Amino acid sequence: MKKRILSALLLIGLLCSVLSGCGDGSAAAGSGEQSSTGSSTGETVQGGEITVGIAQDLDDSLDPHYAVAAGTKEVMFNVFEGLMKPSPDGDLICAVADHYNISDDRLTYTFTLRSGVKFHNGETVTADDVVYSIERCADTSGGAPLVAAFSNIQSVKATDDHTVVITLKQADNEFLSYLTTAIIPKDYDQQATAPVGTGPFKFVSRTAQDSIVLERFDDYWGQKAYLDKVTFKIIENADSLVLSLQSGAIDLCGHLTSTQVAQLSGYNILEGTMNLVQALYLNNAQKPFDDVRVRQALCYAVDKQQVLDLVSDGHGKAIGSSMYPAFKKYFMDDLTDYYTQNIQKAKELLTEAGYPDGFSMTITVPANYQPHVDTAQVLVEQLKAIGVNATIQPVEWDTWLSEVYSNHNYQSTVIGVDAANMTARALLERFTTGNSGNFINYSNADYDALFAQAQATGDEDEQTAIYKKMEQNLTENAANVYIQDLADLVAIKPELEGFQFYPIYVLDLSGIHYVK
Repeated sequence: MKKRILSALLLIGLLCSVLSGCGDGSAAAGSGEQSSTGSSTGETVQGGEITVGIAQDLDDSLDPHYAVAAGTKEVMFNVFEGLMKPSPDGDLICAVADHYNISDDRLTYTFTLRSGVKFHNGETVTADDVVYSIERCADTSGGAPLVAAFSNIQSVKATDDHTVVITLKQADNEFLSYLTTAIIPKDYDQQATAPVGTGPFKFVSRTAQDSIVLERFDDYWGQKAYLDKVTFKIIENADSLVLSLQSGAIDLCGHLTSTQVAQLSGYNILEGTMNLVQALYLNNAQKPFDDVRVRQALCYAVDKQQVLDLVSDGHGKAIGSSMYPAFKKYFMDDLTDYYTQNIQKAKELLTEAGYPDGFSMTITVPANYQPHVDTAQVLVEQLKAIGVNATIQPVEWDTWLSEVYSNHNYQSTVIGVDAANMTARALLERFTTGNSGNFINYSNADYDALFAQAQATGDEDEQTAIYKKMEQNLTENAANVYIQDLADLVAIKPELEGFQFYPIYVLDLSGIHYVK
C-alpha cells in the first residue's frame, strides 16, 4: 500500500459575521483549485473522465428540496447552488448571488444576482426563479419540506430581474447559511428524475442501483470544471467495492474503512473526517429507551476509544453530543468524556430501571455503510458486559430511509447525521418535539424552550451559549449514545489531483483533474 497522505484540514469558524458583499465570486469559486493531495506533480490536464465509487443509490429524490439523505446531497452538491455556497474553509461565498447587503436591524437581505448565470437547460436565472425556490422551501401546505429558517421569512420579493429582497420576522444570526438552498427554474416539475441546477456539472442520467452520470457544464458562470464526465458507480456491497478498487475500475472512492484501505495498492490515501455525528441513535418513544436510566446505562457501557481503535485504527474523533469538531465555536469537547465506561454504574442504572438481568435489543443498520456496520458490531460486544443482548439487523438504504427515518419503526440504529446548511441549528433543531427530522422521538420541554430562546435572541454570543446548553441537555439525558466523527479515508489514483475536504458532507468534483 502506498504511503498515506494525511491532509490537514484547516477548519475555521463556520459562521463568520459577514454583513455585506462577496467580493469576486468567480475568484472565490476558483479557490477550489488548491489540491488536497499535496504539491502538484505535473501539468494540469483539461478534460477526461473518472468513475467514483459510492455505497448508496440516490433513491430518496434527486429534487434538492426533497432530498434528505446525506449521500444524495453529497453527489448533487455538484449540480445545485444557492444564492450562497460553502467553501472548503467553511466560509460562505456568493454563488447565484453576485453580492448582498443586510440592513442594520438585520431584518432585510437584499441580493443582487450574478449576471448571466444559466441553468443547465440553457435558461438564464432570474429573480423570479429565486423567489420561487425560496417560497417552495417555505411552503407548509404540502410542498417541499420546510427549510426551518424560512418559517421566519416575512416576505421575499423580486424588485427587478436581478434583485431579490428577503424580509425576516425577526433577526436570525444563521439565516445566511440557509441560503445555500438550491435555486431551481420556476415551475419546472421534473427535478425528481431530471434535475436542473446551476452548478459546475449537469445531470445526464441515473440508472437505478447502478450509476449516476454527470457532465461538465460549459456555460457555468465561474471556474469551469476540469473533467468532462463523472460516473458515480453504485456498489453497495463492501467486498465488491474493494474488489472494484483492487481492479482499478474505480478512480476515486471516499468513506472507506482502514480495513478496506489496507487491501489497496496503487492509490493515494487521503484522510479527513466525515463531518457527521455518528451515534447509536435510540428511539426514545419505545421501551426500554423511554427510560433515561436505560439510555444512560448504554452510554456507560460503551468505550468510544475502543470503537475508534477497532473500526478505524484510532482515526476519527470521539464526540459526546450532537455537534462535531468542525463547528469550533459550538463544539464542547468536555462532553466527550461525560460518560466513561463504567460497567458497574451501567448495571446499577439498569437495575433501577427494572432490568437487573439486562434485555434484548435490535440495532438496525444500513448494510451499505460499512463504517456504521463495523461500529455496530463493536457495540454488540461491549453491551454484552451489562447483560444487553444486541442483534444487528442489516437493511437496504431505501428501507432504512422509509422504516427508520420516516416511519420511526425501529429500536436503535447506527448512522451519521450531518449539517447540510453548515449551521449548528441544523444539527440541534431536529431533536425538538415534533420536528420532521426527529427520528429518535426525543421530547424534552427544557430542550424545546432553549431552542426557542436561541431563535429569539439577536446576540450571537448568547445564541452560542444557548446552543451549548442544548448539547449538554442531549448528553445529560442520553438522547443517544454518541460515538464519533468518523475518519474519512479517500482512495484516489495518483494521476488525479484537486480533491478537497469540506467541513460538511459533500464531494466537490470541480477541482479534480488529471496531471501529466
